[in-house]
Amino acid sequence: MSRLPSCSRAFALGLLFVLLPFSEAFAHCFVGPRFFPATLVIDDPCVADEMSLPTADWFPTAGVPPGSEVDISAEFDKRITEDLGFGISDVWSQIRTPGGTVVEGLGDLETTLQYQLLKDASHETAMLLGLIVDWGGTGNVNAGIGTSYSMLTPTYYFGQGLGGLPDDLGFARPLAITGQIGYQIPTTSYVVSQSLNIPEVLVYGASLQYSMPYLKSEVKDLQLPDFINHLIPIVETQFFTPIANNIGNPSITTGTINPGVIYIGSTYQVGLEAIIPVNSASGSGVGVLGQFHLYLDDMFPKTLGQPLIGGTSTPTKAPL
Repeated sequence: MSRLPSCSRAFALGLLFVLLPFSEAFAHCFVGPRFFPATLVIDDPCVADEMSLPTADWFPTAGVPPGSEVDISAEFDKRITEDLGFGISDVWSQIRTPGGTVVEGLGDLETTLQYQLLKDASHETAMLLGLIVDWGGTGNVNAGIGTSYSMLTPTYYFGQGLGGLPDDLGFARPLAITGQIGYQIPTTSYVVSQSLNIPEVLVYGASLQYSMPYLKSEVKDLQLPDFINHLIPIVETQFFTPIANNIGNPSITTGTINPGVIYIGSTYQVGLEAIIPVNSASGSGVGVLGQFHLYLDDMFPKTLGQPLIGGTSTPTKAPL
């Protein structure tokens, strides 16, 4: 899940990371031989030292006639200990209405605290607990991009590789599933100035991915071009279902399906996905989403990529 602030210091920091010499590559979310990439719509099931800079999307908004929205976001994640991580992100949005009016600005600042419940290498299983906080009043409330209230979203994340399938199903073993489910709770149930009830929302999603690096290293080397061996085709989904205090608001579930592909480099990844709305309330046409993501724990394993406390473990080298 990626967000990007439009701030020159963040850009300069990201540029510095790109220009500094790369050290030996290590994968930041390995569970045994399974590598879970940083997904673009939902979050991966590991705490890590990483940065998304930028994540950008464009899509037609819901309504007839439709408008359009552009989002540019950044996210920085840091391990406090091996199992405890902290993240901070923000997004700049520009919304064009059908009448030609343009509103733009920063959304609410978002922070995430995550704890690694499990990494089971033999079963390629990862589990994570997190608390996402969107801080009300930190975005452009007047433009309708930020909100005057905060939102708390306790979230459970998981990842499961299928490497344990029998040998006669070998070409299915590169498959993996990740997902998350959270419950979004606003800090107020009613905004007086708008006479608006603020609902509690179930936020959930999943990804199905096929790892070409895993196919080469763990199943069979098909002597494919090197570029192909770095790809992970993926389909992500994310949905929002109002659960409580939804009087006066639409009760319909909204969401998107996002097919695409991720290219895995030694210290970075690049992802590109389509944005397909699941119904008319979710959007009026197909959009596009792209991301450039840095593995800071792979780039700087002895400095910036170490946990703040107890950073002595040796990462597992990526089989690329």
